[in-house]
Amino acid sequence: MAENYNESSIKSLDWKEHIRLRPGMYIGKLGDGAAHDDGIYVLIKEIIDNSIDEFVMGNGKSIDVEITDRQVMIRDYGRGIPLGMVNACVSKINTGAKYDSKVFKKAVGLNGVGSKAVNAMSSLFEVQSIRDGKTKISVYKQGKLIDDRKEEKSTEKSGTKITFVPDTELFGNYHFISDHVEKMLWNYAYLNNGLNITFNGAKFIAKNGLLDLLQNEVHAGLCYPIIHMKFEDFEFAFTHVKQYGEDYYSFVNGQHTTQGGTHQTAFKESIVRTIREFYNKTFEPSDIRTSIVAALSIKVQEPVFESQTKTKLGSQYMEPDGQTVRNFVNDLVKVNLDNFLHKNPETAEALLEKILRNQKERKEMAGIKKLVKASAKKTSLHNKKLRDCRIHLGSKDERRLETTLFITEGDSASGSITKSRDVNTQAVFSLKGKPLNSYGLSKKIVYQNDEFNLLQAALNIDEDMDNLRYNNIVIATDADVDGMHIRLLLLTFFLQFYPDLIKRGHLYILQTPLFRVRNKKETFYCYSQEEKHKAIDKLRGKPEITRFKGLGEISPGEFKYFIGSDIRLDPVILKKDSAVSKLLNFYMGKNTPDRQEFIIDNLKVEEEDLAEDVA
Repeated sequence: MAENYNESSIKSLDWKEHIRLRPGMYIGKLGDGAAHDDGIYVLIKEIIDNSIDEFVMGNGKSIDVEITDRQVMIRDYGRGIPLGMVNACVSKINTGAKYDSKVFKKAVGLNGVGSKAVNAMSSLFEVQSIRDGKTKISVYKQGKLIDDRKEEKSTEKSGTKITFVPDTELFGNYHFISDHVEKMLWNYAYLNNGLNITFNGAKFIAKNGLLDLLQNEVHAGLCYPIIHMKFEDFEFAFTHVKQYGEDYYSFVNGQHTTQGGTHQTAFKESIVRTIREFYNKTFEPSDIRTSIVAALSIKVQEPVFESQTKTKLGSQYMEPDGQTVRNFVNDLVKVNLDNFLHKNPETAEALLEKILRNQKERKEMAGIKKLVKASAKKTSLHNKKLRDCRIHLGSKDERRLETTLFITEGDSASGSITKSRDVNTQAVFSLKGKPLNSYGLSKKIVYQNDEFNLLQAALNIDEDMDNLRYNNIVIATDADVDGMHIRLLLLTFFLQFYPDLIKRGHLYILQTPLFRVRNKKETFYCYSQEEKHKAIDKLRGKPEITRFKGLGEISPGEFKYFIGSDIRLDPVILKKDSAVSKLLNFYMGKNTPDRQEFIIDNLKVEEEDLAEDVA
């Protein structure tokens, strides 16, 4: 029988209830902090964006950030929120100064939503404004005002201080990863010369804008010195490197647009057009852009983003003059890059040499791809290698950021995950034995090797990383020697041929429990010796203890706990000082005393753990 649909079916939610019921509309996804784009980092960004807008308008040169356990404090030294509007600015939707373009020009936050979303999603949210020798403090819980203090005199410097604790009711057992926070803060520093950011005592300062960004982020050898140009509302830097991929760091009004948008598309087009005209050659776009690493930043008045998380610019025009973003970017790049190449013949020659190498390799690869396609029926993705999911990253479904591909070893492990997974968002790719060691090999091996060819086809990264099919790529191998070796071989494959996948934060290692500790009433799954001891203490007596040696030993009924809402993922992160070539050489190159020492030290730890299990 159909449910009754009448007046009582219509519900009206207040602002905080709506935010908590539909968090994806405001912060993209929740997550537990493993991914760089998880909600807890978006909350930090929403508050810092307001402080950055103050700095851009010439108010306050410093921002302090502190994270202790799960509490975040962000303090700027701008003008401070007008004291009579403190509560309205953090709890009244669509309220703020960003609607007044005379007060905030070319700001990131324009919709008056950010601080309200943080407020509603926090178990504690305290806002303090210091202005004109006075201060005002208000305290909220899940968006509800619980302490509205009166204005008092203050000798502190003007500014705004926000303290919040993301709510575990929404984010679960989350944790902050300092690397993700630091990367975000470095981006703010690169884009705002003269800004001083302090994070838990560490300083983040950049003097040369996007030039500093590329110098710090590029880990492979350069084909020529970085080309860097800066104008009033546009800045770009780029070079070609000695590795595969095509990598862009793009920003709009200081916002990291990880999915690009109209400005990035225009930049890619203008680079191709300018280089073709300079050399008077009709090079293929891929020959020009392969191995490019670029950073670009544009300032747009009243930008239009494709979502509240602002990861992709949708603006077609540069307000208020009406010039298109495409023409604006193209004109600046064309004239200035052309002049630069004429004045720097050595760089122009090195760039041409790189393009010609790309062209030669593309033609070689075309023949290999043709042969592969001819035998595609024999090595089809439908040969049970891939159990796909229904939603994909390119879709408009709000769950697209949850899409995950598990790369597993063996039929038993892939079978357990397949039976336990969420068929909407989780896919499984099953490896057959150990992958090839691809260290030092050229990219044609990706197409000649069945395993690698099918994997890149499943990920849809053959032509362009922007077509990636899943947001999270998770290596799920056993925690034994063979499993670790397979993990290392897969990491080598991604580092060698698709480093952008790691740089953009898509690659993870699945943590699975080492022990099951249970009695007749309770069961605990433990990921370490420490967790095992705590579980034994809780259960008392002599509980049954099982050590899992492989993923295949975990039943589908149990696996659902490890790939569901309580999934534990370790992100694969390239740190600022990590060179891909050095990493690959250390782990996969010829044996060295350093690597032998590393292996021996880690074997000692494994032996100690094993001895404790036996005891």
